[in-house]
Amino acid sequence: MRVIVEHALRQNWERLFSYALRLSGNRDGAADLLQSCATKALAASPPEDGERIRAWLFAILRNIWIDEHRRGETGAAIAEEALEDDQWRRDDRMIAVITVRQALERLDQPYREVIELVDLAGFRYGEAADILGVPVGTVMSRLSRARLLLLNAIEGGSVRPFAVRQRKRASD
Repeated sequence: MRVIVEHALRQNWERLFSYALRLSGNRDGAADLLQSCATKALAASPPEDGERIRAWLFAILRNIWIDEHRRGETGAAIAEEALEDDQWRRDDRMIAVITVRQALERLDQPYREVIELVDLAGFRYGEAADILGVPVGTVMSRLSRARLLLLNAIEGGSVRPFAVRQRKRASD
């Protein structure tokens, strides 16, 4: 069983780290989350259905983050500022990423989680339902509302996208 878990961890390492980064808001926190996830996964028995192991790993990671978040150990707000400073680049793609990220941060946790799992991490509805511990129908309806809320947050003025065209013209 340990070999199966090790193989699954290696296959999903980058996606798990990306998910941990979104949850924790900083690279150090993400690395700690991922290490805790790997330790816990290697000590546990994986699901018998091999196709569910990926969702199982993400559920472990999420549960660890929830436990830490409840204890107030994340410090996500401070780390988020540091992360944004490290990644700041002045290209259109990055501006779009920041705009979406700002809007995503404004969503309530249940809506943010479902977008992160389905749209960003690429899980199927059933897998996301397993991770979140809710029915598939809830994932589908929550995702629909989350996408609408995200769009409204971007277009509604609560998020201020950078004036890309004006910036380009000013630099020309």
